[in-house]
Amino acid sequence: MTSPDSPKPRFSRVMLKISGEALMGDTSYGLHPPTVERIAREVKVVHDLGVEICMVIGGGNIFRGLQGSAQGMERTTADYMGMLATVMNALAMQSALEKIGVFCRVISAIRMDEVAEPYIRRRAVRHLEKKRVCIFAAGTGNPYFTTDTAATLRANEMACEAIFKGTKVDGVYDKDPIKHADAKRYDSVTYDEVLAQHLNVMDASAIALARDNNLPIIVFSLDEPGGFKGILGGEGTYTSVHG
Repeated sequence: MTSPDSPKPRFSRVMLKISGEALMGDTSYGLHPPTVERIAREVKVVHDLGVEICMVIGGGNIFRGLQGSAQGMERTTADYMGMLATVMNALAMQSALEKIGVFCRVISAIRMDEVAEPYIRRRAVRHLEKKRVCIFAAGTGNPYFTTDTAATLRANEMACEAIFKGTKVDGVYDKDPIKHADAKRYDSVTYDEVLAQHLNVMDASAIALARDNNLPIIVFSLDEPGGFKGILGGEGTYTSVHG
C-alpha cells in the first residue's frame, strides 16, 4: 500500500504501452520469464499506489506483421498473426501479475473466449474501477493498425490521463542514442514536432490521435528500476510529448 512518504501520483488512470521486444530480456526471440516478472513488479508498485492501469503489449518478440509482409506474406494475414502474438504476451503478463497478487484481465479485440474476454468498453471500465489491471490484446482487431495506435485508441476510450511508453532509452532523442554518442534528448516536445521531425516515439496515426484528444505521452526507460513509479511522482528522467 502507499506509504505516508510516497509522493501523490500525478495521474489516477494511465495506459502503459510496452513493446514485445521488452519481454525478451537478453534473448533474441520469445519471452524471458524473469524479465516479464520484473516488469510485472514495476506495475504492481504503481498499482499499489491506487493508480488504475491499462496495458498494451506489442508482439514483435514473436511475430511482426510488417516483417512477414516484407518477406512475401499477404499483409492482412501477417497482421492477424501479429495480433495473436500480442495475446500470447498479454497472457504471460497476466500470469506474472496474478502470481504477485494483482488481479488482472486480458481483453482481446479478436474473440477467443476460452483465453480472454472480448472487448466491451463499459465492462473494461468497470474492471478498472474494481482496481483490476486491464491488458488490451490483439491490437484494434484490424490489420494495418499498430499496437501504438491500439494503445492510444484504448487510452482514449478508457479516459486515461496519460500514455506511458516504456522503451530501452530514457526519453525521445533526435537520433538513436545507442548508435550516436552526440544524440540530443528532449525533456519536452510537441506532437507536431514529433510528426515534423519524424522522431521515433509512436507511429503517425497514434501521435495524431493523441494530439486530437490532448492525451500526453510520457516516454521513459523500462530498464530503470522504479522508473514507472518515480515518474508518476514527478521524478526521474523522461520526455513529455504534449500539445
